[in-house]
Amino acid sequence: MENKTISRTLRLLSQLMELHNENSFKIKSVANAAFKIDKLPFAIKDKTLEEIEKIDGLGKSISSKVWELLNKGTMTDLDNILQETPEGIVDMLGIKGIGPKKIVVIWKDLGIETIGELHYACNENRLIEAKGFGLKTQEEIKKVIEFSMAAQGKFLYARAEGLVNKLFADFALWLNQFKNEPLLGIGGDYRRCLEIIEEVPFLIGSDSPEEVIDQLVNFDPLSFLEQTDGSFVADSPFGLKITLKVTERDSFYLDWFILTGNEQHVTEVLKHAGPGPFTSEQSIYQKAGLAYVEPELREGLNELELARTNKLPLLLTGQDLKGSLHNHSTWSDGVHTLEEMALFCKENLKLEYLGMCDHSKSAFYANGLNEQRVYAQHQEIDALNQKLAPFRIFKGIESDILNDGSLDYSEEILKTFDFVVASVHSNLRMDEEKATARLIKAIENPYTTILGHPTGRLLLSRKGYPIDYKKVIDACANNGVVIEINANPLRLDLDWRWHRYALERGVLLSVNPDAHRTEGFHDMHYGVLVGRKGGLTAAQCLNAMSLTEISTFFETKKNSISSSNQK
Repeated sequence: MENKTISRTLRLLSQLMELHNENSFKIKSVANAAFKIDKLPFAIKDKTLEEIEKIDGLGKSISSKVWELLNKGTMTDLDNILQETPEGIVDMLGIKGIGPKKIVVIWKDLGIETIGELHYACNENRLIEAKGFGLKTQEEIKKVIEFSMAAQGKFLYARAEGLVNKLFADFALWLNQFKNEPLLGIGGDYRRCLEIIEEVPFLIGSDSPEEVIDQLVNFDPLSFLEQTDGSFVADSPFGLKITLKVTERDSFYLDWFILTGNEQHVTEVLKHAGPGPFTSEQSIYQKAGLAYVEPELREGLNELELARTNKLPLLLTGQDLKGSLHNHSTWSDGVHTLEEMALFCKENLKLEYLGMCDHSKSAFYANGLNEQRVYAQHQEIDALNQKLAPFRIFKGIESDILNDGSLDYSEEILKTFDFVVASVHSNLRMDEEKATARLIKAIENPYTTILGHPTGRLLLSRKGYPIDYKKVIDACANNGVVIEINANPLRLDLDWRWHRYALERGVLLSVNPDAHRTEGFHDMHYGVLVGRKGGLTAAQCLNAMSLTEISTFFETKKNSISSSNQK
């Protein structure tokens, strides 16, 4: 075992001891020993226990730990303390810029136990109010985590989007030099708007493919290497794999179609369309006797059956959205005031309404609202509604679903809200049966209007709790509860793979940004994209309703509760 390995092990032990608030003298002794061993001019593994004990700064206690590590490959003290520490907390020790003292705050005060949860907390601006943190530290931590994600070769769609759009613009500008400007397209998972991207394939269709290939060395943004199949590959400066195929102009649309779709989808369409040539993707479907299928839907599910019978859904667009539900302000853990959030929706986004859903009282880590503060916020909303009319702010809350499935306010408080988003934020380690039962009980609460981020997943970092999707969706259908598509790019939950089942059961979906600052409203774009993948239409989307329609929807829900209580 190398000195550096021994040193790192002792360093980890000292950090964990600090996390668990052990004796400061012992912590310093272990940390000092780690430093000394790293600087030794000889290999400690070649020494006897007696010789190790004589090394300056070690002593008998630490020498025995080193000896145990050399002979057993492990250290009892380290093993014991690791058992008391969540794995994600240990991972955080590797993040540049945060040491044990800050991690204690993250773990104990904020209740964060994984790097994924930490990244999400940075996006929600939750760290800046914590002891020892600030905006600069928060942004540095976020950058380090995102760099680590990129090193794994996987990107959130939202993070890849800006990079890919820039590359597309660079390619388009570069192609201006060629006569009869070549065609340019992007395919693959990116064009189908999958939530996680590992590779982005570009396609160029030219009258002179050889000329384009010859000039490719002069494309400054990337350095391409030719592959055995004649395509090209480049590792972009930001870590995303980029591939390029240069083809004849006449075969561009066929190649673009093949490059885009799920293999099953492509095979089935071409079986009926034949070899081409084609002047557009629409002509490929037309020749196959099919209605045109939008790229997001080309996943080899039931889209071709719908295309044959001309029953494809008219997919939701961003322009269809009339309001934004599930948002946070400075009343809980948001960055902007309630009025600033409302004005941004009204003036910048030209929306008709805003649903304010600050955290409820159980979310102490997010400055959740107790009953008195709920009343105070409602007074502010009433005043703003008079000021901003006809724009309207709806009184909502993101009420925590407790372990037993109940919501964390009494009926007296719940009935004061226009709508309630019920979400799980704690105890994410239940098994499927318990997690499902917990959600169903919350869904059956008559005050629950929307089920928020149903699985609690954080893409690339936390799978989320296991649930029986069909039982949960069926419960929403039976109780008239809307299911959220949480549009935060880290969540995109409900997963688009279950949208079709929900829509078939008559469940409305709501594209909610979960915005904690005005910029967060733009995340609805990503919610729309995954909603489209799931076949969502404007008619099946709650916040595509007009102000009049959604006011009636909320009022009808409240009236049904009142009628039920009077019986």
